[in-house]
Amino acid sequence: MSQSNFNNEHDHERAYTENNNETGNETNKSHEAEASEDSSVEVKRAAADERAAADERAAANENVENLSVEQLRAELESAEEKAEENWNTVLRLKADLDNQRKRTEKQVEDAHKYAVQKFVEELLPVADSLEMGLAAEGDVEKIREGIALTKKVFDNTLEKFGIQVIDPLGEKFDPELHQAMAMQPSDEYEDGHVSAVMQKGYTLNGRLVRPAMVMVAKNN
Repeated sequence: MSQSNFNNEHDHERAYTENNNETGNETNKSHEAEASEDSSVEVKRAAADERAAADERAAANENVENLSVEQLRAELESAEEKAEENWNTVLRLKADLDNQRKRTEKQVEDAHKYAVQKFVEELLPVADSLEMGLAAEGDVEKIREGIALTKKVFDNTLEKFGIQVIDPLGEKFDPELHQAMAMQPSDEYEDGHVSAVMQKGYTLNGRLVRPAMVMVAKNN
């Protein structure tokens, strides 16, 4: 082979190699560009997905906040209605208590004012009988009988109202019910016993109204 041919072949090989290298570089650049473009698309897609997720979360939070406000408003309205009902109940109870207090005070006042009404009604026949006795004329004995009947009506009236007569003649002296006016010897009664009743006493339903005034026997 001549030197000229060898140089030509060598030039052809070098040119081919350089051409292949350039082609490879262009291919690599193309792949790198495609890879870069793909990577950019992925980044954009990821960013878009993140924005969408953020929007969804924001919308969900807004819904939760709105729902909570509605629930709080509903609970507040319910509480206000309940409070108004309770207040109305308190007002009604207060009015009932005031009315009950007024009725009770009126009843107590009437009880004090008319406590003796029934007693007076029972005493009226006694007064009528006394007037008839005072107007009576004639036999003294009959007048005494009329007075005795009046006394009986009066005693029955007292008994109806729980008034008991204390007439302790011959009974042992009781300082709770009797008031000793004096002590005197007595052949008829034992020592410490009532020998004479100067004034009868009275009790009202067991409570002393007036003690009996008595004389007490003392023989020693």
